Amino acid sequence: MTSNLTVFIVDDDPAVRDALGLLLGVRGYRTALFSCAEDFLLGWQREWAGCVLIDIRMSGMDGLSLQRRLLELGCLLPVIIVTGHGDVTLARQAFKAQASDFLEKPFDHDKLLTAIAEAFSREAATRSQLRRQQKGLDLLCTLTPREREVMQLVVTGRHNRDIAPVLGISVRTVEVHKARVMDKLRVDNVADLVRISMLGTD
Repeated sequence: MTSNLTVFIVDDDPAVRDALGLLLGVRGYRTALFSCAEDFLLGWQREWAGCVLIDIRMSGMDGLSLQRRLLELGCLLPVIIVTGHGDVTLARQAFKAQASDFLEKPFDHDKLLTAIAEAFSREAATRSQLRRQQKGLDLLCTLTPREREVMQLVVTGRHNRDIAPVLGISVRTVEVHKARVMDKLRVDNVADLVRISMLGTD
C-alpha cells in the first residue's frame, strides 16, 4: 500500500532522524532523511509522493517557514509538523498553513502512524482531484471554437431558441453543436456541463 510513497523526515537532530527512520522502516515505510529545511528544498521534486515530517525548531530555516515555502511552491505533500515544545500558537500557525497534523515529541507511535496514514490518504485524494481536473481540461481542448461558444451560452441558462439568433445559426444547428459538446465532454446533463466548463475559466 505504501510502496510508491515516502515519508520525508526533516529534522536537525540526527538521533531523532535515525529513530524515526528505523521505526517507520520496520513498519514498511520508505523514508528519506534531511538534516535541514534548506537541503530538503534543494532536493524537492514535484513528482515526490507521500508526506513530510518537519521539526518546527531547526537551525536556519524553521519548520513553519519551510511549510509556508512548500505551500508557495505548490507542493502536494501533506505536512506533519512535529515539536518538542507543544504550543497552541504554533499549532494554530501550522494548521493555518494547511498542516495535516501537529505532533509533540516524544512521539506516541500509534498517533504518528495514524497521522502518516491520514496524510497519505489526503494526498491521494488531492492527486485524484487534480487528475480529474486535468482530464476535464483535456476534454475542453477538443471543442471547436463554435462548440465552445455554444457551451458558454448553454451554461448561462439560455435555451436553444435564444442561442440561435445570438450566433446567427438555426435552432437545429444549435442542437447539433450542443449534442456534440455533451458527447465530447462525456456529460449527460447541464449541471455537469457547468462544472466542467468552469475548469477553463481558472
